[in-house]
Amino acid sequence: MNFIVGILIVLISVFAASAQADVQKIVDTEHGFAKFAEENGTKAAFLEFITSDGLLFLPDKVNGKEYWSGRGPSTGLLSWAPNYADISANGILGYTTGNWEYRPKGKGDEPTGFGEFITVWLRQPDGKYKFVVDIGVGHKKPEKYSTDWVTAADKRKDLNEKNSSAGDNANGFFTAMTEKGIGKAYEMYAVDDVRAFREEMAPIIGKKALISLVKGEKTTYSIAKRSSFFGSADLAYNTNTYTKTADGKIVERGNLMQIWKLVNGRWRIVLDIFKPVPLPKK
Repeated sequence: MNFIVGILIVLISVFAASAQADVQKIVDTEHGFAKFAEENGTKAAFLEFITSDGLLFLPDKVNGKEYWSGRGPSTGLLSWAPNYADISANGILGYTTGNWEYRPKGKGDEPTGFGEFITVWLRQPDGKYKFVVDIGVGHKKPEKYSTDWVTAADKRKDLNEKNSSAGDNANGFFTAMTEKGIGKAYEMYAVDDVRAFREEMAPIIGKKALISLVKGEKTTYSIAKRSSFFGSADLAYNTNTYTKTADGKIVERGNLMQIWKLVNGRWRIVLDIFKPVPLPKK
């Protein structure tokens, strides 16, 4: 028995060390992405680090390669740094999130725009990472711009031996949201330390804070029937569109992205962002 326990401890330690190395790789890649932008311009950086089918939300969904290929040069500087990162057990899929600043006249200028980004990274055949999704929100100037980062507190990896589906759980969340309200859906499907993002708000950390926010809105959410999903055995993300109504009137429409992680055998939301798009003028 002691021998078996010893083997399990060794295996857990190996998985934890491997996961930490992979997390460091995507953090280093994110820093490299930002440095490339500082040295070569935002357009060149995005074209260098995005996949051919990578998505941007500006605020609506566009193909990133096509968007940046059609843009002219700019003197503005977008700078950013990751503050949180996590990755799948196999190192294929990971994500970073952190703060950004925008300087209209370049490096020596004072920043005038601030916010948070989420980047989803996919390992390429050559072992390097490129991003498949970039989405974020803007908000007022924070007290501090941070370059510090952390990762998930629990380093254990669930290898999904039962082959459970993140997609099935996402559908369960959407059903609960429609039938019981979004607050109840988060109560059922979000981890305690979920990270959530909304336009003009600082990051919302924790399930209690997120539930408190949505319950105070007094609105109803509906989701498109079809959702785009991609994932590994223990980490996945989905994108979709949403509509928010109040008193029977549409008050907001937009895109959403959720990142799901297998935690103790159950798929749970670890990151959630709702990004509105302008409603058509009447």
